[in-house]
Amino acid sequence: MTPIPKSPYEGLAPRAFWKAAVAETSPLALRDIYRRKWPIQPEDRIATAGSCFAQHVARHLRASGFAVMDVEPPPPGLPAEQIGKFGYGLYSARYGNVYTTRQLLQLVREAAGAWAPQDYAWPMGDRFIDAFRPAVEPEGLDSPQDVALHRAHHVARVRDMFQQMDVLIFTLGLTEAWRDRVTGTVYPTAPGTVAGRFDPDRFEFVNFTYPEILADLNEAIAIIDSLRPGKPPFRLLLTVSPVPLTATAAPMHVLAATTWSKSTLRAVAGDLATGSPRIDYFPSFEIVTNPASRGVFYAANLRSVMTEGVQVVMQTFMAAHKPDAAPAKPPLHAPPPARLRARQSPCRLRAAPMTCNAKRPCSKLSRPGAAGHEGSDFRQFAYRHAAAGPGRSARRGQLCLCPGSVL
Repeated sequence: MTPIPKSPYEGLAPRAFWKAAVAETSPLALRDIYRRKWPIQPEDRIATAGSCFAQHVARHLRASGFAVMDVEPPPPGLPAEQIGKFGYGLYSARYGNVYTTRQLLQLVREAAGAWAPQDYAWPMGDRFIDAFRPAVEPEGLDSPQDVALHRAHHVARVRDMFQQMDVLIFTLGLTEAWRDRVTGTVYPTAPGTVAGRFDPDRFEFVNFTYPEILADLNEAIAIIDSLRPGKPPFRLLLTVSPVPLTATAAPMHVLAATTWSKSTLRAVAGDLATGSPRIDYFPSFEIVTNPASRGVFYAANLRSVMTEGVQVVMQTFMAAHKPDAAPAKPPLHAPPPARLRARQSPCRLRAAPMTCNAKRPCSKLSRPGAAGHEGSDFRQFAYRHAAAGPGRSARRGQLCLCPGSVL
């Protein structure tokens, strides 16, 4: 006879308990936080899109040997320092940051020929930019006609990407956006911030809700499927950006607005992944915002995710999806790897005196600004220190990452 457990929690794995899975686990190596639904094979063609955090994902996947698509490579001869400035090599196409699911849906509709945008050539001085990707031509173009020509080429390449990809990795970024009251068109930036002119009678603030976001993603998936007759369904890997809002137009504190936005996106991603075998969710948001990290993965502005934080995220991803073939591959249809070599920022870990409350002597103190840290693996920031015992204070200028340590 099978014994009846005293509690429904009895016998559950350590990952089910906060103390074991979070409080007593290093934020540098969370155990069992992600279990993949399906493998990504080395030959799978991967498309990336989404908010700014998705740029890190694409770069690390490419460097790790995955076949990351690049359907809009830079023109020959473009200096390496200009490639990212003009939107090349950041994502699988030059669409710039796709912050909201409504932006994604508009792009999918446009690629399918089901929607034609209007009034998207916004003035920037005496030049013009594409309002849907305002950063890809930082100096603008000569005329609205040039903007239209560039966009037609871009949309054609995006359509090819949708038809050829095996996996789409999309990072959900924001729920807030600005919408044209007349056409219903949604833009990635508010008119007047980068280009164009803000007219409150023409443009309105919108904060998309759970049902709207869910409907947008489901429609986008269905339209992409319609562009791929006879091909296997593409797989969708969703993530949520851990980058907080820069500002909010909602009538609330920016911290509350950030929590609202991220929790809504996380709920949608979770429900979609739970309800479909072709959709998976990767917890980059949870890894970076983990309370055990005490904000160490963020830069001094508490928004930008530092290189070391991205490395921890991608190490978790690679543990589940690392291809057997280790050599890195260049992006498909892209220039040599040297042109897309990422610039890594030096370590800027915030220094703070801490007390180590670990059960064992502490040996994982990170020292900010130490020589030779630029571009290093985050694990290389760990240093032994003299005050190496429970309850002993770390030297000033070091940051203890042991579970249970306190500021």
